[in-house]
Amino acid sequence: QVQLVESGGGLVQAGASLTLSCAASGPTFGIRPMGWFRQAPGKEREFVATISSSGGNTGYADSVKGRFTISRDNAKNTVYLRMNSLKAEDTAVYRCAAGGPSSAIASKQDMYRYWGQGTQVTVSS
Repeated sequence: QVQLVESGGGLVQAGASLTLSCAASGPTFGIRPMGWFRQAPGKEREFVATISSSGGNTGYADSVKGRFTISRDNAKNTVYLRMNSLKAEDTAVYRCAAGGPSSAIASKQDMYRYWGQGTQVTVSS
């Protein structure tokens, strides 16, 4: 069992930056791919970014590529999402997720077993 708790969301102006954190419980964090997903009001949940268990591989949605950076600290059981140049369309609830034990990255929601409750990010234009 893995429990995930996100933090770092908030209200910012367009062009600003935010860093989200996701703290995981349990001893298996370091063998799981991690991902960030988001869901805006009235829209389906969508993939944002993923990172492999070692941190050596990452993947991003086209909409955030070049602006967002995913990273992880396995010693702290934490994954981060650095978001730069935020846009109004980035407004959503952001949730982190932990996949099954694997060395690969994972961009599909059904590859993730555990989900956090989410943190709200609101970008005003």
